[in-house]
Amino acid sequence: MSSTHNNGRAVFNTKFGAIATTVGSAVGLGNIWRFPYEAGVHGGGAFMICYLLFVLLIGVPLLCAEFCMGRGTRSNIFGAYKKLGDGSISHIAGPLGIIASLLILSFYSVVAGWTVEYCLSSLTGGLDFSNREVGHGQFLNLTTGWRPLLWTVVFLIANFTILISGVTKGIERASNILMPLLFLLLVAFCVNSFFLPGFEEGMKFLFTPDFSKITSGVLLGAMGQAFFSLSLGLGCMMTYASYFSSKNKLGKTAATTALLDSAVAILAGVIIFPAVFSFDLSPEAGPTLVFEVLPYIFNQLPGGMIWSTLFFLLLFLASLTSTVSMSEISITYFCEEKKMKRKGATILSSAIALVGGLLCALSFGALSDFTIFGMTIFNLFDYLSSNICLPIGGFICSLFVGWWVDKKFIKDQLTDYGKYKFPLLGLFRFCVRWLCPVAIFIIFLNSIGIV
Repeated sequence: MSSTHNNGRAVFNTKFGAIATTVGSAVGLGNIWRFPYEAGVHGGGAFMICYLLFVLLIGVPLLCAEFCMGRGTRSNIFGAYKKLGDGSISHIAGPLGIIASLLILSFYSVVAGWTVEYCLSSLTGGLDFSNREVGHGQFLNLTTGWRPLLWTVVFLIANFTILISGVTKGIERASNILMPLLFLLLVAFCVNSFFLPGFEEGMKFLFTPDFSKITSGVLLGAMGQAFFSLSLGLGCMMTYASYFSSKNKLGKTAATTALLDSAVAILAGVIIFPAVFSFDLSPEAGPTLVFEVLPYIFNQLPGGMIWSTLFFLLLFLASLTSTVSMSEISITYFCEEKKMKRKGATILSSAIALVGGLLCALSFGALSDFTIFGMTIFNLFDYLSSNICLPIGGFICSLFVGWWVDKKFIKDQLTDYGKYKFPLLGLFRFCVRWLCPVAIFIIFLNSIGIV
């Protein structure tokens, strides 16, 4: 199959490549890092049921909405809104997604850099997690000073290497290798968890819902996890969908992406909770679960160095597939709206991410006392992108597709101009018109501390 559309624009070569790249965009630290501690804090099984429900009711419809806009216009996020609406909407939603992607890329690369250092330190026997206190001190040492700067640069170089090769030879080819490897590592860890003494207790915690534990906090946490896990509101999925061929069934691709993304999150829980219960640790350890609690657990296991190395390799792969998609948002914008060559656009996007990433890394060292609105640069970038830009971007997309875009355009995209049926079209319209905007608005109010 040709790798270009008839207007010269790149198109993914295979259906597998399209799925691998979109799942790679969705799968990241949010699945393997954020989901387990969110589930741990919010009671396990009850949280997971709510999360899966919100993935179906919010995640899949919004994925379909972004896919329709992307493939239907064959444009970047700015161009998609401009072609389907008026200039005023594109001048809000377009820059919002691009700015958010660059902010996320900056601080995300710092955390991804930590996974590189942990992986190499574990491989060389440099991690000492003989007890929790030592582990906490080592985490602080590994995330301060000059080393985070180095590993942020190393990670961004890996990201740049994939992007500079283009859509089919770089992004698609890398996704075709990285995603199967990521799932292979997940399965290996799940097999290991089966033999841990806390496997039964961990599975009970994760898969036996106690509905009495469902509170407003659990619902808001599950709703937010479903929204953020699928990279919605950024324009990642819109950008990747602009590379889909006409053979990609958008509804099926959206459902498959959501299913596999959720599977990674659940498998991460299968890996982590049996280990936590095996060593009498709290599943409510929070964000430190991955970087402090798990290395301590691996230290107690036979072949712990190997498991620890493989786990942080898993985190690295998940981080890389996500940052590649985030980078592509701005690269495509620079190419199509500013008429830059891909090489120049990739260099510019990577340079912006490098400057932002170094500033975020320094937030744990030399710039730790420098704050804006009481937040370090790292925390500010995180807050602005996750709490402000993403919910607003998703809110605009939902309303735009639900109320502004011509119904025939959406139907044509979801049915490939009538070639096959899309029986849930009515439910899709209800979700993007009413359910998604309301849910995202609640997420937004919660994220800024109002509810």
